[in-house]
Amino acid sequence: MWSGPPQPDEGLPTGLSAVSVPWKNLGPSKGHRESPGSLVENPASRKEAQGEEHSAAAPLDVSRLRSSSMEIREKGSEFLKEELYKAQKELKLKDEECERLCKVRAQLEQELEELTASLFQEAHKMVREANMKQAASEKQLKEAWGKVDTTLFSEFQAWRASPTLDKDCPFLERVYREDVGPCLDFTVQELSALVRAAVEDNTLTIEPVASQTLPTVKVPTVECNNINTCALSGLARTCHHRIRLGDSESHYYISPSSRARITAVCNFFTYIRYIQQGLVRQDAEPMFWEIMRLRKGMSLAKLGFFPQEA
Repeated sequence: MWSGPPQPDEGLPTGLSAVSVPWKNLGPSKGHRESPGSLVENPASRKEAQGEEHSAAAPLDVSRLRSSSMEIREKGSEFLKEELYKAQKELKLKDEECERLCKVRAQLEQELEELTASLFQEAHKMVREANMKQAASEKQLKEAWGKVDTTLFSEFQAWRASPTLDKDCPFLERVYREDVGPCLDFTVQELSALVRAAVEDNTLTIEPVASQTLPTVKVPTVECNNINTCALSGLARTCHHRIRLGDSESHYYISPSSRARITAVCNFFTYIRYIQQGLVRQDAEPMFWEIMRLRKGMSLAKLGFFPQEA
């Protein structure tokens, strides 16, 4: 064995020497089994490989995210545009409706103003006409008072202070003499007296004649067996009414003229009965003029003036 220092190799050129190179095992040879622990994997190299894989996959994920984001934005933009269009359309319809309602309101306000002005004008016209009529009535009343018999009005005031149906009092005695008596003075005196008594007692009934034939009664000197003869005047007249006295079942046919005369007297007695019962609450002047109107009606009926429907 050689224990000295190594000597240069023989046969090699001068200046060249053997250099020791570290040996690295590239892998087990075929048929050679590597012993455990002979090769150890480097952690740094593993991390480097994983980093390269991640760096290769990262651009693909970013591209996908960008594509999805663009698609979402486009769909969201379309949805918002549709909603905006709907909202604008509804707003336009509401604006048109508001404009229409404003026009209707303006028209109604104008019509209301015109109607109010018309009503005020009509009211002023009515008040003016009423004032003119009142002034004319007052003037006529003053003129009438100048023509009224003061004695007649004094008799009425005395009767009004203590109303009575006694025909002996001065007021009623005058009315009986001037109006009631002549109005109920018919040709058939006996029946006339019965009619007058029934009117005073308020027991006379006037009713229209029915279409069928009704029983009649005979009156002295007058044959009243049909509806073509008046039982009071004895004249040939078509009778549309008949009278009944008290509770009697007898009926008397009367002409339109006779009915008008009886009705005029009944209207007068009805009014003075209302005064006696306290149902007429007026001053003396209006009450007096109403009695004068009823007296005028009796006078006209006595002269043959009466409504055609009588």
